[in-house]
Amino acid sequence: MMPDPPGPPPTPPPAPDARETCFHHHDRETGRHCTRCGRPACGECLHQAAVGSQCWECIRAARPPTKERVRRSIAGRPIIATQILIGLNVVAFLASNGANDSNTNAQINRFQQNTFAIAHGDWWRLITSGFIHYGIGHIAFNMLALYFIGIVLEPGVGPWRLSAIYFASLLAGSLGAMLAQPNAASAGASGAVFGIGAAATVIMARRGVRFWDTGFGPLLAINLAFDLFLTNVSIGAHIGGAIGGALIGLVMVESTRSRYGKLLGYAAALVVGVASFAIAIAYAHAHVASFG
Repeated sequence: MMPDPPGPPPTPPPAPDARETCFHHHDRETGRHCTRCGRPACGECLHQAAVGSQCWECIRAARPPTKERVRRSIAGRPIIATQILIGLNVVAFLASNGANDSNTNAQINRFQQNTFAIAHGDWWRLITSGFIHYGIGHIAFNMLALYFIGIVLEPGVGPWRLSAIYFASLLAGSLGAMLAQPNAASAGASGAVFGIGAAATVIMARRGVRFWDTGFGPLLAINLAFDLFLTNVSIGAHIGGAIGGALIGLVMVESTRSRYGKLLGYAAALVVGVASFAIAIAYAHAHVASFG
């Protein structure tokens, strides 16, 4: 028998589809891959990294926690608290000093310190008065002083402790202004500025810098001397803020060797702030009651 003639060769199986699509956009063909996970990704999903290009999921997974990112951001800006405080003062100034003079006066009167208004429930004036200013010269002088003190003090104590000193000194200054001139309205950041200046002076002096070489100490002393001869200046706010800031600065520098050093510094600021606030409220009520 003759063998059957050979049939046609078998048809080879179809070649697999070599096209790849993006892991996220499945309708997009791509020839690129993430250098970290190796998955195919389109140009929208790939981003330049230190080594090659990585997909957005790998980049997000490699990011540090939010707390660490905030810490790094703050560390990269050594006077961030000073800048924020200046910004808050400028915003408050712009908001309270409009083009309409009558509206400006109404806004200032609403937020400046007033013993009688505080006694009748406007306790927030003890805080808001520290951000209100009576003119461009007033705020310019205070913000310039805040900036120059901040660039020296904040890198040493950090943004949170500088903020604690600032707000506690602000309240101490509000108390001082009320005690010195209970019947006068007042406003301005000078109490807080004197506080951080006094804190910087104490910290530098306790670390071996002579008082007259600190720069801030002599400047504060000269300003207090001029206050005795100037009108429309709240010497009480300056003295109150300086005392509050100096006390906090002393606790901070003396507690550096303690394991609870930072906490003690915050505790000192809290005590000064709360005590100043409480005494001011009590004094306002007593002063108003004295008028019968």
